[in-house]
Amino acid sequence: MDPKSPDDRPQAAAPQSQPQPLEWRFAQVFGERGAGEDVQEVDIISAIEFDKSGDHLATGDRGGRVVLFERTDARGSASRTELERQDYPVARHPEFRYKTEFQSHEPEFDYLKSLEIEEKINKIKWGQTANNALFILSTNDKTIKYWKVQDKKVKRVSVMNLDASQSSDNGTTSSSSTSSSRGLLPNGGCSEKLCANKDLSLPPGGCASLRLPVVTGQDLNPVARCRRVYAHAHDYHINSISNNSDGETFISADDLRINLWNLEINSQSFNIVDVKPTNMEDLTEVITCAEFHPTHCNTLAYSSSKGAIRLIDLRQSALCDNHSKLFEEHEAAGSKSFFTEIIASVSDIKFARDGRHILSRDYMTLKLWDLNMDSGPVATFQVHEHLRPKLCDLYENDSIFDKFECCLSGDGLRVATGSYSNLFRVFGGSSGNTEATTLEASRNPMRRQVANPTRPARTLSSLTRAVRRGGENAGADGNGNSNDFSTKLLHLAWHPTENSIACAAGNSLYMYYA
Repeated sequence: MDPKSPDDRPQAAAPQSQPQPLEWRFAQVFGERGAGEDVQEVDIISAIEFDKSGDHLATGDRGGRVVLFERTDARGSASRTELERQDYPVARHPEFRYKTEFQSHEPEFDYLKSLEIEEKINKIKWGQTANNALFILSTNDKTIKYWKVQDKKVKRVSVMNLDASQSSDNGTTSSSSTSSSRGLLPNGGCSEKLCANKDLSLPPGGCASLRLPVVTGQDLNPVARCRRVYAHAHDYHINSISNNSDGETFISADDLRINLWNLEINSQSFNIVDVKPTNMEDLTEVITCAEFHPTHCNTLAYSSSKGAIRLIDLRQSALCDNHSKLFEEHEAAGSKSFFTEIIASVSDIKFARDGRHILSRDYMTLKLWDLNMDSGPVATFQVHEHLRPKLCDLYENDSIFDKFECCLSGDGLRVATGSYSNLFRVFGGSSGNTEATTLEASRNPMRRQVANPTRPARTLSSLTRAVRRGGENAGADGNGNSNDFSTKLLHLAWHPTENSIACAAGNSLYMYYA
């Protein structure tokens, strides 16, 4: 055969260009606090969750309220003519508006244990939408409730049965109606005098001033109704709930147990994980978070206060005492201190949308785990490394026990978590992406930015095991900003399909897009 010409030879693959960092912009804020305005404790947001479509957003607060927002931007609402006129798609960021709110939980008192139960909403999870109705699971420390929110037609009466114009012209009609009202008795009765009066007969042709009510308007108003209450199943505070992909069951977890519920049955649940020892003095770790796999209904993961994540398979046994996989990073010998176990405690875990990875947050770092590799995290992102010299102070003021949440983008390429001073950080999660952006929950999210390039990721194996570090100045974040431990951004959520983040700063809900 003839030798191939240079044009016919296979070309070497071009190196992939590094993804550009996203440029985040302010989108909306709800409940913004004015200068010098005090925040009421009951108004502080304690939970945030997008639904699967991203068209609805729910928040819960310490006052036991659940507030719903709905998307209003023109996604899919533009007419065909308008779409045909556009030569290229117009980039729009999600816009939301207030939809409704309802009181999910009230403060209670457990008389048997002499224990006050707060109304604070710990977690919110969206159920599957059916018949244009929204379904929401919400929980406080002890009780889970299943809510249905649906638009109901509210009929309005526009014309009453008394014509004021005619009654004013005819004085006898007005006086007779006044006198007749005096003779009325409860339950539709009337006095003997009035009933004996034969002048009550209507004139021929009827009474012109008497009209039937007319219903004209039928406004749609969202109405929330509690469908189920799941109570008395947890001796300890509920820290997480998670819906199953089968649409029929969900789990609830406290410090020592995980229970499996059927959405339609609130009288019983099945205990599937129990880490309570026979002697409580032998207790070494507690459950901190639990979540179902996004597509495999038989798989769930839960994290512990020792920094471990256990993957369990519900098909193995009724009581899942043994895990199918354990994800844990061991400390280097000689590096342990008094704070080692405290800062290793996992405060939140999230499955990636494809179910291949798990993101976990402990006090110091974010870790990304591959379900197929339990030897160590795929990537580690340093969030609070600059606070290591101040762990003693953080322990004294209890800040070291703060529970920060984490989230992943819908495509799994980026991860985010909160920090102090109302800051949150966004990291690139894909191989070779060294993106690390610090944003502030304010109308100008980029104002805390200082030029501070992150160190390049170091590949530790064929699968990317990278460590990205921020600044390491004591008392300052990765951009050299001092920390305010009284303002902390604990709760945030990433839109399931777009680069949009909702985060809570006190009683304010901020939304950003890129």
